[in-house]
Amino acid sequence: MQFSDFLKSAANRRRYWARNYVGWEEFSSRQPNEGHFALATLEKLGKVHWLVTQNVDALHSRAGSQRVSELHGSAHRVICLGCNQLSSRHDLQVRIKELNPTWEATASGHAPDGDTFLTDEEVQDFNVPPCANCGGILKPQVVFFGDSVPKELVNFIHERLLESDSLLIVGSSVEVYSSYRYAHAAWQQNKHIAILNIGVTRADKLASIKLSAIAGDVLPRLVSLSVGSKKSVPKET
Repeated sequence: MQFSDFLKSAANRRRYWARNYVGWEEFSSRQPNEGHFALATLEKLGKVHWLVTQNVDALHSRAGSQRVSELHGSAHRVICLGCNQLSSRHDLQVRIKELNPTWEATASGHAPDGDTFLTDEEVQDFNVPPCANCGGILKPQVVFFGDSVPKELVNFIHERLLESDSLLIVGSSVEVYSSYRYAHAAWQQNKHIAILNIGVTRADKLASIKLSAIAGDVLPRLVSLSVGSKKSVPKET
């Protein structure tokens, strides 16, 4: 969804929220995998200084990561474009259901960001609730295409990068500039860059090491190595 399209047309917003409403139960029920849990453990072991995710599913936080920045926001939060009030996506699901007691549609496949595919006929009678506070337009607190990551967040992550001694890229092609900028900044700072991703990434030419493998297979092994290295350090006397 282009941000400009979402803003300019109530019909576009109706289509977006209808698809999101149908896909939400499946999307919100997803659970963290071994890679998520491993990164959370590496944080506790002091091996991950800060985690930056492009995903909007909140699975890193659910897995236990505390030091997290959601570069593209979270689909679990909703923001009003009028008064900027934040609310829960789960609460909005209840409101939508109450506003559409007889509306039904069948999902035909699920997209990564929580929506599904519906026909124009299926969405034409769907009612979109306004902000409960001011009556304004509700939008998931995610960065749509054509939108920008808040400057405060961009600068905050740059500061965390300066505090780090290396950069690990996991499961991302870093094709969009919002994430690639940090790989380029790390390279300019002469930091080691490691990439764990199946397939080509935009940052391959900057990396010190590249491993084409499944994150859920590799990251738990890093945890084991980190735990082993801690145990091998002799205690101070």
